[in-house]
Amino acid sequence: MTGRHFGLAVLVAAIWGVNFVAIDAGLSHYPPLLFTALRFLVAAVPAVFLVGRPGVPWRYVLAGGLVLGAVQFGLLFEGMKAGMPAGLSSLVQQGQAVFTAVFAATLLRERIAPRRLLGLGVAVAGMVVAALDQASRGGAAPLGAFALVVGAAAAFGFSNIITRKAAPPDALRWMVWVSVVPPVPLAALSLLVEGPRADLRALTTVSPSAVGSLLYVGWGATLVGFGLWGHLLRRHDASVVAPFSLLVPVFGMSSAWLLRGEALSPLAGAAAGLVISGIAIASVTRLPRGRRADGRAGRGAGEPARMPPPRRAADAAVSPVRPS
Repeated sequence: MTGRHFGLAVLVAAIWGVNFVAIDAGLSHYPPLLFTALRFLVAAVPAVFLVGRPGVPWRYVLAGGLVLGAVQFGLLFEGMKAGMPAGLSSLVQQGQAVFTAVFAATLLRERIAPRRLLGLGVAVAGMVVAALDQASRGGAAPLGAFALVVGAAAAFGFSNIITRKAAPPDALRWMVWVSVVPPVPLAALSLLVEGPRADLRALTTVSPSAVGSLLYVGWGATLVGFGLWGHLLRRHDASVVAPFSLLVPVFGMSSAWLLRGEALSPLAGAAAGLVISGIAIASVTRLPRGRRADGRAGRGAGEPARMPPPRRAADAAVSPVRPS
């Protein structure tokens, strides 16, 4: 990876990490379900008229939009509105790697290697420590908010399976079309749950910080973040690019501390260390026997050369972190 691409990978992680602070700021003005609907509306329009067709069956677009948008982000925004801190939310969302592995093993019959199983176990231990930290600081209400964000991570993992089955040829185009699905059902749900009065007040009251937050999560985290991420995945293996997503909670927790004044307790720091370390262990892939560190397959004397297996679009589509 060149220095320029290295910098772009770090930039994407920073964009996605600060995204949680932007969500937290926007939730101070918009009801969570309405904010989620607006977030996808901003991401979809006008981009959907510029990117072309998604290149995958429409059933995958519909399923991805409902699971990723209506379920995952609906739960995430509700959990953060209920009291889940932005920095800790960015960390708990990393639990999607655990759920992705579980869903892949149960639904796709994929085998989990011992090294990956160990890493996921360490990450789960970090999630438990994070839950204990929340319990020690807030009681039942923050634990309920914590559960909502964990549910969002589970939906995140399931959406990764949908993405894997869809195998979209372009990550940005996929995300734009997926963003078309959630606004209408989320807006209808907001009218039922949050009420037309609250929605109307939020839409008719001008708040520069809320509008800035909406544009950041819709354009910055989605279009710019996914556009750059897809650019990197088209030029490097997913195993090279994906580990940079481990920086997301680092930027998320540090920006929440700097911009929102969120205190980082020793337990939260320990939880972050466990989750990031566990996912790092799970993400490390051993070189196949006979493969050199430069990525070229080695062979013994007289052994015929073997072509490397083709890179699947699904491998590039699934990464440890999707922007929120």
